[in-house]
Amino acid sequence: MSHMKGDTITVRLDDDLAPLLDEVCRRSGRTRSEVMREALRRHLAQLRFEQLRRRVMPFAEARGYLTDEDVFNQVS
Repeated sequence: MSHMKGDTITVRLDDDLAPLLDEVCRRSGRTRSEVMREALRRHLAQLRFEQLRRRVMPFAEARGYLTDEDVFNQVS
């Protein structure tokens, strides 16, 4: 495994999260840091997606795309 450089932060876990995190780490063979980084990456990607979606929705609605199904039908 390669050594990563970057910022270090401290995260205080709720009492119910620590055992869940440790179980995921045990089952996956990954460290807490690896699991936390991946969770943060996914969460930030989801937030970016939602922000982009909110910005483009007025343009999509103006063209008649009101639902995900409308978009799917157009590209399928």
